[in-house]
Amino acid sequence: MKRQIASRIWKFSRNTLTLVAAFAVLVMILPSQARSQLGLDPCCAIISVGLNTISNLLKSVVAAPLGNIQQSEQANVNFEQQVVFPIAAINQARAFAVQAQTQFSQMRQISQLSVASATLPTSQQLEGTLLSGNPNNVPQVTNNYSALYGQVMPATNAPQAVRDFVDMTDAEAQAAMKKAVEIDALANLELQAAEQINQQLQTAAPGSAAILEAQTSAWVVRANAYTQSALAELVRVRSIELANQGARMKFSTAHTNSLQTNGSQVLGQGAQ
Repeated sequence: MKRQIASRIWKFSRNTLTLVAAFAVLVMILPSQARSQLGLDPCCAIISVGLNTISNLLKSVVAAPLGNIQQSEQANVNFEQQVVFPIAAINQARAFAVQAQTQFSQMRQISQLSVASATLPTSQQLEGTLLSGNPNNVPQVTNNYSALYGQVMPATNAPQAVRDFVDMTDAEAQAAMKKAVEIDALANLELQAAEQINQQLQTAAPGSAAILEAQTSAWVVRANAYTQSALAELVRVRSIELANQGARMKFSTAHTNSLQTNGSQVLGQGAQ
């Protein structure tokens, strides 16, 4: 709309200037007798009349629309500064971001406090691996676990059913420990990302808020995925516990039946 108004003003002014210039040229090419009849120097009179005409046109035709355009632009600027991007709210948000950065630093310090409690070398080694938050230490869990809890007993020392559910219990215990190390590593990355986004908020332009919001939403989705992964591991651990309870009951029942059968056979042989 503003461009259309400005274009019309320019066309009108250009046509007016062209008309005045043509009139001046026409008078200039008149014979001297015709020009002298005007009673004044025609050049100065024509130029004066043309300038006055242009001045009046600029005041009446050009100035008013330009003034309206300026008022409209100023209204847009005031709306952006007072409603869309109010300076007070922006400064308040940045101050909150600075305060949040201090809280993030405190959270990091708290999360890095040592909670290790093992006192013996073998248990300390496994505990250190589990609390490291380093995904590169995941392969060490198996050896550290075997060193502390031992391996599956030989076939000569226990029935196959007992060996099977002991092996499954050890496997799930190690898987949960490995998953815990991975989740700690992911939590550290999330804290770093939160600090980086918060630092960007402190100096970000109002127009970039949508981009930062999209980044934050993406990290929230990732965090939810990590949480779901942790919950899935807890479900697996609980499932193994329930399966072990059922296996123990089944093994006890089978062992009891075997004892009853053997006892009946022994009693039968004694009665003969």
